[in-house]
Amino acid sequence: MSHYILVLNCGSSSVKFKIIDLSTAATVLSGAITGIGEKSGEHSLKAASDETANMEKDPFPDYAAAFDAVRRDIDALLETFPELVIEAIGHRVVHGGAGFTEPVQLTAAVVEEIAALEHLAPQHLPGNLMGIRLCMKQFSNIPQVAVFDSAFHHSMPEYAYRYPVPERWFKEFGIRRYGFHGSSHQYVANKAAEMLAKPVAELNLITLHLGNGDSACAIRKGQSIDTSMGFTPLEGLMMGSRSGDLDASVPLYLQQKHGFSADEIARQLNFESGLQAICGSHDMREIVSRVEQSDPEATLALEMFVYHVRKYIGAYLLALGQVDALVFTGGIGEHAPLIRERCCEGIDQLGIALDQQKNLNIDDAAADISEKSSLIRVLVIATDEELQIAQEVSSLLGLNG
Repeated sequence: MSHYILVLNCGSSSVKFKIIDLSTAATVLSGAITGIGEKSGEHSLKAASDETANMEKDPFPDYAAAFDAVRRDIDALLETFPELVIEAIGHRVVHGGAGFTEPVQLTAAVVEEIAALEHLAPQHLPGNLMGIRLCMKQFSNIPQVAVFDSAFHHSMPEYAYRYPVPERWFKEFGIRRYGFHGSSHQYVANKAAEMLAKPVAELNLITLHLGNGDSACAIRKGQSIDTSMGFTPLEGLMMGSRSGDLDASVPLYLQQKHGFSADEIARQLNFESGLQAICGSHDMREIVSRVEQSDPEATLALEMFVYHVRKYIGAYLLALGQVDALVFTGGIGEHAPLIRERCCEGIDQLGIALDQQKNLNIDDAAADISEKSSLIRVLVIATDEELQIAQEVSSLLGLNG
């Protein structure tokens, strides 16, 4: 029996969605609307029968206009396939704070509880909430579930999630490590278990979600025990336009000595830092191409990016003690062999040995690219956060039968 789940991922200026058939794990319809509120937006749509996505340039002045388009896309599909019934809707919600540690069915009261957390993720939660509220109006007869990006990391021990700051900061203001990209880390951990033919609860893994946003995760016996992102998605690895780890005195210095406002610093750390700051681009494909042409700024950006990743690999090797696999995922992790090569370079003595030919010739959604002698398997797994969300929605609502 097929169970169809609509999964929505609403950002600050975008709406992405997929309708997933859980009986086959196949995507029936996917779409994205980007550039909401800008002069020129983009509307893409891809059905399972299409080889490529249909792309149109359309202005979407606000979220309501974007959701009207999403509703039309879905209605057109349902008219073509009247037997297809969407049984539930899953919403990706970036931050669940300390209270939301597992998926929850949405009610008006739950939405308000999530809204009370907006200060923890001011760049993400407003878009998430806008999508939830509009969707609950558009599809009021369908049960809806919030799946939190931070929930997978609730298993971190206190010594990992606490910061060494005044206790009042923690108890009154919620200052602690939360972690993000949870659905991605959880999905690839489960896929790694399938590849290694072992229960995920018996595996120790280091998972690397590398894309425009980047995070590393240390997984012991299937549970997150540490992750690089912290109170917000700004901490940790160097990213496309985010700084990653930074001396906390730097923003204070800029405020006190150079008159920067908090909003200016937040904007520059989140949107004008990372790879973008070092070489003027956050597109790793472009950066790799420039490195091959001996571009010094691109070379420095790539070296910095790899150095940050290698530092976290080393830290998590020590934190876990014994590791079964190192997993690369995300847009960069899946599609940039040079990054994987550099990240694993010269660490054979730590048990990680990459097979160069396998690394260059990946033709599957899940591949083992390690040498036979490697004590720690090196895997490349295409993430599917939407499928992970759909599975969690199905589990919560009892749709598995």
